[in-house]
Amino acid sequence: MTHWWEIASEDQAASVARPRAVAYYRHSAQDRQENSIPIQRDHVREWAEKNGVEIITEFKDAGKSGLNAEGRPAFTEMMDEWVKKRSDFQYVLCLDVSRWGRFQDIDLSAQYSAECKRNGKLVVYTTIGIPQANNPLYPVYIHMERFRAAEYSKELSKKVWDGCVKISQQGYWAGGSPPYGLHRLLLDERREPLHVLAPGQRKGIQNQRVTLVMGDPAEVAVIRRIFYEFVERRYSEFLIAERLNADGILSGKGVHWTAGMIVYRLRNEKYRGTIVYNRTSQKLKTPRHANPPAEWVRTPEAFEGIIAPEQFDRGQEILAERRRKYQTDVMFAQLELLHQQFGLLHPSLIRLLEDAPSPGTFAHRFGGMDHAFQQIYREPCDKARELVHDRIRQQIPAVLPYSDFLVLDQKLTVSVQPAVPVPSGYAAYWPFRPDTRNVIDITLGVLLSDPDEFEILGYVALPRCVNGSRPLRIGSTSSQTELFGRCDLEFLQQLL
Repeated sequence: MTHWWEIASEDQAASVARPRAVAYYRHSAQDRQENSIPIQRDHVREWAEKNGVEIITEFKDAGKSGLNAEGRPAFTEMMDEWVKKRSDFQYVLCLDVSRWGRFQDIDLSAQYSAECKRNGKLVVYTTIGIPQANNPLYPVYIHMERFRAAEYSKELSKKVWDGCVKISQQGYWAGGSPPYGLHRLLLDERREPLHVLAPGQRKGIQNQRVTLVMGDPAEVAVIRRIFYEFVERRYSEFLIAERLNADGILSGKGVHWTAGMIVYRLRNEKYRGTIVYNRTSQKLKTPRHANPPAEWVRTPEAFEGIIAPEQFDRGQEILAERRRKYQTDVMFAQLELLHQQFGLLHPSLIRLLEDAPSPGTFAHRFGGMDHAFQQIYREPCDKARELVHDRIRQQIPAVLPYSDFLVLDQKLTVSVQPAVPVPSGYAAYWPFRPDTRNVIDITLGVLLSDPDEFEILGYVALPRCVNGSRPLRIGSTSSQTELFGRCDLEFLQQLL
């Protein structure tokens, strides 16, 4: 006999709503298992059915890396539009911690889980189940799973990198777009040619390989023209780019040629048949950075190049010689040679140097011709600076040397700047560059005599109020001398 309270109890049980949830599935581009997401979905749905949970919607990111949340549109939509804005479900279901994400910073994985919890939703990994209340081991276990997921990505990245290095050492193309003038040729398991790969197309079988071959004949002709004009005709990269643009020839990206594009191709070893790998690195979603040449993986004569090795090597010699002339020590030696011959430095004299950088390049490298002139006499200037430091210590007992300036009585900071006179017609001037650092109170310019003697003629005290001005040229009759000139260092005591 059925009692009324038993009937009421059954009706009441039937009216109780099932817990509701959303589900999230993900697999990465490296995961070649095309059924990965359907398999995840089957396992999550099976768990939900056994545990009386209703899945109201599902999110999936196919071919998306789990190293971070960026680039996962489904994950972002779930967090922003459902977790944060809706209150009609209790759980976020995911197969395991690795599907939630292989965050290299495991705190980020915990952060997204905590964000769900703040919004009243609990992340449930169905391979583990709903955590029991007050279970102290559950957070420890989840933390370890996050660490394992992150380490898996590191290990996989290392294995992929090692594989690419080995492929490159064997003389095959390890990946990426081919350079202008070259195509990718697919080879079968016996290393027999199959067909040229179209842009974006990849090999389908793991044991297949890819090599490089000559590409579009028109592009090949352009590369050979660049090397011929640079090596044989000795045209500059600027002139080569100008001539290509004048002939209506566009670069590989469909834009006009620039000098930088020309130099990039002149340095590209692939044009002589060398496979080069690891010039740049970008692992685990980190920023891309250039590697030093010592870390590059080179395999010469891996395929038939566009440019003969002899011509390519001559091009590198020309580039190396040009780089050498821009080295600071070489440029400075040229300035010293000019000074020995003429006793001064001037842009017009620099133009007399054969195959030298422009006067503007010298000025930019040394901070102006006046500063370059001072650098020639850096040794006597350093001696004069030490002499002035000693004279200041004789005037003021409490002198503290700090960095490249002096602190006087813990009240005044002074930067000492000696200068030799720069010839200017029948006269001369002393150039000074006020120290623009906020910590410097006074830039003390020291006027030295002719380079033969280097005696101290006087001082110019430039206060902080003029430190933001342009470099100064102090002459014997200039207004700055009357305003800031000093015969000795007694004024420092008066300032203290």
